[in-house]
Amino acid sequence: MELGRDSDTGGQVKYVVELARALANTKGIYRVDLLTRQITSPEVDSSYGEPIEMLSCPSDGFGSCGAYIVRIPCGPREKYILKESLWPYIPEFVDGALGHIVNMARAIGDQVNAGKPTWPYVIHGHYADAGEVAARLSGALNVPMVLTGHSLGRNKFEQLLKQGRLSREDINTTYKIMRRIEAEELGLDAADMVVTSTRQEIEEQWGLYDGFDIQLERKLRVRRRRGVSCLGRYMPRMVVIPPGMDFSSVTTPDSLDSDGDLNSLIGPDRTQKKPMPPIWSEVMRFFTNPHKPMILALSRPDPKKNVTTLVKAFGECQPLRELANLTLILGNREDLDEMSNSSSVVLTAVLKLIDKYDLYGHVAYPKHHKQPEVPQIYSLAAKTKGVFINPALVEPFGLTLIEAAAYGLPVVATKNGGPVDILKALNNGLLIDPHDQKAIADALLKLVADKNLWLECRKSGLKNIHRFSWPEHCRNYLFYVEHCRSRHPTNRLEVVPATEEPMSESLRGVEDLSLKFSVDGELRVNGELDAAARQQDLIETLTRKATSNGKPIINYCPGRREGLYVVATDCYNNVGIATETLPLVIKNLMQVMHPRSSQIGFVLLTGLNLSEMIEAFKSSQIRLEDFDALVCSSGSEIYYPWRDMLADEDYEAHIDYRWPGEHVKSIVMRLAKLENGTDNDIEPCKSACNPRCYSYTVRPGSETRKIDEIRQRLRMRGFRCNLVYTHAAARLIVLPLFASRTHALRYLSVRWGIDMSKMFVFLGERGDTDYEDLLVGLHKTVILKGSVEYGSEMLLQTEDSFRRDDAVPQESANIFRAEGYEIPDISKALETLK
Repeated sequence: MELGRDSDTGGQVKYVVELARALANTKGIYRVDLLTRQITSPEVDSSYGEPIEMLSCPSDGFGSCGAYIVRIPCGPREKYILKESLWPYIPEFVDGALGHIVNMARAIGDQVNAGKPTWPYVIHGHYADAGEVAARLSGALNVPMVLTGHSLGRNKFEQLLKQGRLSREDINTTYKIMRRIEAEELGLDAADMVVTSTRQEIEEQWGLYDGFDIQLERKLRVRRRRGVSCLGRYMPRMVVIPPGMDFSSVTTPDSLDSDGDLNSLIGPDRTQKKPMPPIWSEVMRFFTNPHKPMILALSRPDPKKNVTTLVKAFGECQPLRELANLTLILGNREDLDEMSNSSSVVLTAVLKLIDKYDLYGHVAYPKHHKQPEVPQIYSLAAKTKGVFINPALVEPFGLTLIEAAAYGLPVVATKNGGPVDILKALNNGLLIDPHDQKAIADALLKLVADKNLWLECRKSGLKNIHRFSWPEHCRNYLFYVEHCRSRHPTNRLEVVPATEEPMSESLRGVEDLSLKFSVDGELRVNGELDAAARQQDLIETLTRKATSNGKPIINYCPGRREGLYVVATDCYNNVGIATETLPLVIKNLMQVMHPRSSQIGFVLLTGLNLSEMIEAFKSSQIRLEDFDALVCSSGSEIYYPWRDMLADEDYEAHIDYRWPGEHVKSIVMRLAKLENGTDNDIEPCKSACNPRCYSYTVRPGSETRKIDEIRQRLRMRGFRCNLVYTHAAARLIVLPLFASRTHALRYLSVRWGIDMSKMFVFLGERGDTDYEDLLVGLHKTVILKGSVEYGSEMLLQTEDSFRRDDAVPQESANIFRAEGYEIPDISKALETLK
């Protein structure tokens, strides 16, 4: 792991990799997949382009397949994208991850579950972007979701404002902070459980979010225990599970007096019996007197790590300068001009401060270090009777504090975040206000000068460090996950049996590598089944599927399709009535595709309900029977015309989880009205309602709150819903959290075995407030110029929300703009998209 390479490669990377390995080595876990983005850029090592990489070997003891990194392509293939710029490509990652999970569910199910797909036990999102991915996947697959924030956007926003260096607008532009916060809010909406490292993280960080109220969460938990209705309200369960550490390579000297040992290595009479680690030489060459206690800081060169304040504190405290040296391990660098802007700014500031305070001979700042050398750096600091410091503005947990304690180092740490709980457990150091320069210097001086205090902190840290281990973490983690699963509805999602299922991009080229330890049959050297065994396995699998319970696995399947054409043009006039343009667009599409009508299926996505759709097509030549599926009321219902217009009851059950139902029905009208509005600005539209969709008519000329505002007010009350303005802003629809037109497409993709990349979605230049969600993903998007005259998108976001560029890529090979919606325009667009 290239930890410290940039602001995206910090302690979270190590945490997630070690967690995946630890879980794979836990009894009862069959397989762990760690999904991340595939990068084929020449700027980074070629291993980041490998579609799959083994993290831990399978265990023969309890039948585990091991842990794997699975890299999913999304966004520009040959470019590394910083996390702040990755947001427009998140839907592509969701679709790619969904394809991988479906393939794995089939493959594992064939081997261990009598041919039935084996869905993930849990989907765990780490950080805001992966939290959104996990939320979408959880909704698509109806699988329990766990969220770990690691660091939180609202907290970072507050800290940056407190520093006063950037305006709110600059913070949002630089860090895409509002887009990140909305992803974290969505994660809270969907999560069954949120894992935190400390109690403080719950109360002082997650407590800043609209979607979490600690008092309401406790009340709802008590009501559930007593069997009392929660009246449609929901709060995710917050649990404190400290991260673990791998202690297998940690060696701490038995003797607390290591001066003699240190002198033998770096003194004038040093012997040659013990070679000095190269990193020691690299650090000590900076010092005039390397025997002085070392103050060690180890972090990325990131502004929020607050290293410049540390250097100022050291430089302005003469007693501290006389007693100690300062070592700054700030990642790896070659040329400051070639580093990211934020890293370059921090390192330049550090070098200027060293020069300002004339700290040459007192401060070490090596350019390079390798990850295996980090334990040696801790050991050197301990041998000099030094101190480890983490002065970050906010530290979600502080894994380096545990590492330092394991090597016998007392610590000084920020009082903001995880260090509070760590020091409470280890009792091996002092907390400081990271904004208080004098407090930092005083704490360091106290530990360095008082040898008795230093010794007490060292002993206490070593005595209590066992509390932070990965086996302990995994035991607690699985206990809480099992509790969440007991409250989660049973997954009813099934998939079309396929005799020859192509591997997704995430598995192509490796095929059975990740399964070769668990597949029955004779294996060849490269892990593939021999031809005879493969054929026999295939016959047995198909036989099981055909005879399972005497019924076919799939209830709804219109036949194998090579792809789907999805019409999602929101064609309304200025008062919200469907126009003749919609059937005309459909007619032109069907004529273009008539020669391949058996290969291509048609799906309609609309904000119209079924009766309104039938009425809209009554005078046209369009037959609803020509569609494979009709997704109505903005994704709350799916109908199959080829099955006598039956509704998909499994889909209704699929989206029903966490739907507040009648409890939210009346409150929406009150929350949607403006403070100076009238009672009849928004009224129920009973004819357009169904059990999972409440519709409201907006009076022409009246103003109502935007989607962001209504959603925020619902979240603060514990209601988790999706909201859409449709019918040219003349109708507001309230749906279950994961009922949407995009979600319905993913549901059909899984159920019918059609990859999202094989779908073509046809849109206008504007549309309902879910328009942006339909633009992005692995599917191809064709924007038909002039097909939609009136939209609802102006009621989506407030001025304080994120910008469209943070949700939709400015350029995408998957999006094409047609000059119109006539047959030649559509044909040209499809030829361009191949």
